[in-house]
Amino acid sequence: MQELLQLSGTVENITFAKQETGFTVLELNTGDELVTVVGIMPHTVPGEALRVTGRWDVHATFGQQFRADNFERYAPETAGGILTYLSSGIIKGIGKATAMQIIERFGEQSLAVIEREPERLADIKGISKAKAAKISEEFKKQMGIREIMLRLGEYSIKPEEALKIFRLFGVQALVLMEENPYIICAEDIGVEFQRADEIASKLPGKIDPKHRSAAGIMYILRHNLQNGHTCIPREKLVTASAEWLEISADQAEIMIDDLAGQNQIITDSVQDRDFVFLPLLYKSEKYAAQRLRVMLEHPAVPIRAPEAQINAIERVNGITYESIQKQAIITALSSGMLILTGGPGTGKTTTLNAIISILELHELKVLLAAPTGRAAKRMSELCSREAKTIHRLLEVEWVDGDKSVFGRNERNMLDCDAIIIDEISMVDALLFEALLRALPMGCRLILVGDSDQLPSVGAGNVLGDLVDSGLVPTVRLKKIFRQAMASQIVINAHKIVAGEFPDLAVRDNDFFFMPFQTESQAASTTADLLCRRLPASYGYDPLRDIQILCPSKKRETGTHSLNQLLQGRLNPPAPGRREINRMGYILREGDKIMQIKNNYDVTWTADDGQTGSGVFNGDIGTLLSIDPAVGLLSVKFDDRLALYTKEDAESLELAYAVTVHKSQGNEFDCVILPIINVIPQLSYRNLLYTAVTRAKKLLIITGTSRAVNAMVANNRKTLRYTALKAFLLE
Repeated sequence: MQELLQLSGTVENITFAKQETGFTVLELNTGDELVTVVGIMPHTVPGEALRVTGRWDVHATFGQQFRADNFERYAPETAGGILTYLSSGIIKGIGKATAMQIIERFGEQSLAVIEREPERLADIKGISKAKAAKISEEFKKQMGIREIMLRLGEYSIKPEEALKIFRLFGVQALVLMEENPYIICAEDIGVEFQRADEIASKLPGKIDPKHRSAAGIMYILRHNLQNGHTCIPREKLVTASAEWLEISADQAEIMIDDLAGQNQIITDSVQDRDFVFLPLLYKSEKYAAQRLRVMLEHPAVPIRAPEAQINAIERVNGITYESIQKQAIITALSSGMLILTGGPGTGKTTTLNAIISILELHELKVLLAAPTGRAAKRMSELCSREAKTIHRLLEVEWVDGDKSVFGRNERNMLDCDAIIIDEISMVDALLFEALLRALPMGCRLILVGDSDQLPSVGAGNVLGDLVDSGLVPTVRLKKIFRQAMASQIVINAHKIVAGEFPDLAVRDNDFFFMPFQTESQAASTTADLLCRRLPASYGYDPLRDIQILCPSKKRETGTHSLNQLLQGRLNPPAPGRREINRMGYILREGDKIMQIKNNYDVTWTADDGQTGSGVFNGDIGTLLSIDPAVGLLSVKFDDRLALYTKEDAESLELAYAVTVHKSQGNEFDCVILPIINVIPQLSYRNLLYTAVTRAKKLLIITGTSRAVNAMVANNRKTLRYTALKAFLLE
């Protein structure tokens, strides 16, 4: 680890500053040289004196730059520094001309006069006593901001966190935090609860234990969102809170009631069991249930004689639909809602295209969308019509860096008569709510997906809850069509979902099993297949066409180990190939990478020139370039080029191998699936089924038949606590 260094100097120029995150590139005059400094340094302006702590980076073209991990700021002391500071526009009411007049009159005492004797400013032509008072007030406000940021830093709070704290609590931030350090665990700030505990131990005053209990319970609820739960049974929350916070069950009960009384959480009885919700998720599922019930009670106007229209399409296209497909088409045309579900090869696309064709024949406007860019692109190809991501369809905008605001909503509804959403299993509760809010009355809603796949990465179980409710018209396609019967991937996928062991002996089709008794052998062969054997035999590109999917991150056949192995073989260190260290692993130009959490702050430009912001959990791309001089990385995601700061790049991981959970919504020409010594928590049927159905042309399993069969035998579904089904049935 490179030794931390300190530099001190005066800010000469701000090269780049992102207000939302505080990321700044500036030139620092140290007295001996002008140094480029990059890092989180919010509200920095020319003329300020800074002390920065960090490390040197070296760029082959731009030379040295200093990466600041932390910084301290001071008011400028020289007349020249004060002039630069006042001329920066940081203080309302002072422009360059006024700044020069103040310096000419008061010199190095200018800031002291502004702060303590503002009435003396009125001696300058053009500054009234009222204006002088406002200038002084604004200066004190700016100094207050800087003092708060500096003091927060003394508690090991990072600059980007201090910026969020100040934005949330304003000038009272420091006072409030010293009284209750657990406020920094708030969702808008996101400091880990354990760190808040550490900060609390450093504070001089005694902290009310109720503050800790309240923050801990809220933290547990938010943490469970990451596990997909929109709510938690009250008795489980009490037990978890008592154990983790080391308080009694009675104390946990009382605090839950207190939080509910303050409307910070919501408690409700769901099917005779008490549950606890965060308000956002409670309102989301409640709204979705109410809106769906209204749509079911007031459906779209039915299209007459649907059977005749189906017969006409059969004659024109020379095809014959199965009876279950006809049932799905008739349901979509006759009612306002349809869930169309089924596994690979069961004719979902054929059925969907018939529905679209008939709707368009009646001059109805149909919109198509999917949760991810790749899923939308595939939908466009299969349906020969434009499909957008749901976010783009709803005209999403991002505020405060990570909050979504949709341009399409109840006040500005979508212009359509029908909307079709593919890969609905990937849609979480909040996105589904946003979609429903934008639907005009009488709009048909057709949801397409595979209910046997894993549920969404985000909180909720939308497809599962809708199907299980029995209220939404649902057609499940089961028959495998003849052309699909030629695929062992399809045949074995259906065997797996039915609880039958896949045929691992067939070796002349698109599904291969390669037995290995040790993880080391399986890992070595998995890597060799991707790097050498499959490209040589099939002409596959190891980055674009082949994807290794793993049940877990751990062990030799997990993503961590395989990514290190594959990076070393496919993209080793080389002269001129720049790299950065990310939390103990290296990202290198040319690496295949994945975004591991939603980041709404990353800007991108599409190949067609369209610009926007936001990359999402599960997006896979290639790291094209690293520019240490300005701390920017460029990543290509399909048809978009995204620009990352080094701070944003914390959410990038190597993606030569990814977990099955992260692969949802993606399809790959070839999938390699190491299945050996799978940890019990991840050894279950629909995880294996999801992995197998990610492969379009070729699937290779490396490992043991025992491990494969154990996954098939375990039909434990991913447990999710949600309330959409219950609210629908109320």
